[in-house]
Amino acid sequence: MAQPQQAYKEDRSIGELFSELAGETGTLVRQELSLAQVELTKKAASVGTNVGYLAVGGAVGYAGVLAILAGVIIGVSHFIPAWLAAILIGAIVAGTAYFLVMSAIEGIKKTGISPTETVESIKEDAKWLKDQVNN
Repeated sequence: MAQPQQAYKEDRSIGELFSELAGETGTLVRQELSLAQVELTKKAASVGTNVGYLAVGGAVGYAGVLAILAGVIIGVSHFIPAWLAAILIGAIVAGTAYFLVMSAIEGIKKTGISPTETVESIKEDAKWLKDQVNN
């Protein structure tokens, strides 16, 4: 069976082989671009989610500051135990906000923006193409 393939390859001109190689290379480039688009879309969605958490964390932190301020105001103006409750609740809300913000920032740091899978695939394709040309 190796004989017919060998004969087929020998019957084709260099021009035909380069034409086929150019066509296959074009298809490969289009596929790599499609892969890069999919990969970047996934990464953008991940960053978007973490930015959402960051915004929610900021809003919760703002509410915590308002509660602490309300507690201070109540404490100063009335000198009753209600201020202690407001400060305690404000501290809990602020702690929650801190956790959300730190989680979002860490998630954003972990998400690289370069399409690493596509880069690796292109490197493999370049090696394959080089091997094909050298054979």
